[in-house]
Amino acid sequence: MGKQTPLYKAHVEASARIVDFGGWDMPLHYGSQMKEHELVRNSAGIFDVSHMTVVDLSGERVAEFLRYLLANNIDRLKQPGKALYTCMLNEEGGVIDDLIVYYINDRFYRMVVNASTREKDLAWIEKQAASFNIDINERDDLAMIAVQGPQAREKVHAVLSKLGNKKERVAELGQFFMAMFDDDWAIARTGYTGEDGYEVILPNKDATPFWDDCVAQGVKPAGLGARDTLRLEAGMNLYGSDMDETTTPLESALGWTVAWEPEERDFIGRNILVAQKSAGVKRKLVGLLLEEKGVLRNHQAVLVDGLEAGEITSGSYAPSLGKAIAFARVSADIGERAKVDIRGKQVDVRVVKPPFVRNGKAVV
Repeated sequence: MGKQTPLYKAHVEASARIVDFGGWDMPLHYGSQMKEHELVRNSAGIFDVSHMTVVDLSGERVAEFLRYLLANNIDRLKQPGKALYTCMLNEEGGVIDDLIVYYINDRFYRMVVNASTREKDLAWIEKQAASFNIDINERDDLAMIAVQGPQAREKVHAVLSKLGNKKERVAELGQFFMAMFDDDWAIARTGYTGEDGYEVILPNKDATPFWDDCVAQGVKPAGLGARDTLRLEAGMNLYGSDMDETTTPLESALGWTVAWEPEERDFIGRNILVAQKSAGVKRKLVGLLLEEKGVLRNHQAVLVDGLEAGEITSGSYAPSLGKAIAFARVSADIGERAKVDIRGKQVDVRVVKPPFVRNGKAVV
């Protein structure tokens, strides 16, 4: 048996299919992954993401530390609550993890990192922070719930209307902002589905009541299966599949998360990335669209002119498109067409730039 979130009992009572995910017992689906996907695209779904790791960083030199630790530049965060997506790299420029960091004030930042990388992330952060004299606080007293979809915000507002002043502050949030409250609640207008909505960080004891209140508002539970197809359609990478410590952001369609300016900012892995950018990457991450019947799966070979040009890193049927899609790491000089080896049969695919779906609409 793996670790359980505060919502585990609620998942079991909802007849979820429980699977191991990064050492956690998590819901894969509640009966139909397809229906859960469609609910998020068309109305609203609720996800338990309490397996994610919340880390609070504080101290006089915390901003200086994060400028060094992260490939993106936290100096871009000017307003309290503003969020930044970034990668945390090793000395070779490989991706240790991708994460979101929130600016609370000049002495306090919050990070949310992946569940499967928790131990190595914390070890790396503590190692790099040794000379900066900052406090690192893993918040295992907090749960995390995501409510996503075109109706997500109004549903959450209805729940928050019963919880003091939360509704008013949250309703005013812009995209990629977080509101923090004195009772250890924090609500961010962020997500991993390509839809609008919120990620709610709250005390463990409050997780089940909030979940139940959202369900009472008509928000349906959704599991990891739907979360994966939603993020793939939205063009969002999955750590461990689409990037890891052997790949750089430039090889993972994440070059936009690297802040090159100012030149004097020395972040971990910078020299490697500068050299790679100058020489040009030899491989890159692209999108694939299968226009005939079939399913694209992880590790299937991608071929050009009969020669292997790379492999699929994430592949699935895309419910919003009615076709199979994938990310693939391939030769940088790949053209607009390729083939994928599906059980010995070479099928034609179109090479595209993700996302595949934006705001619920196909864009490929």
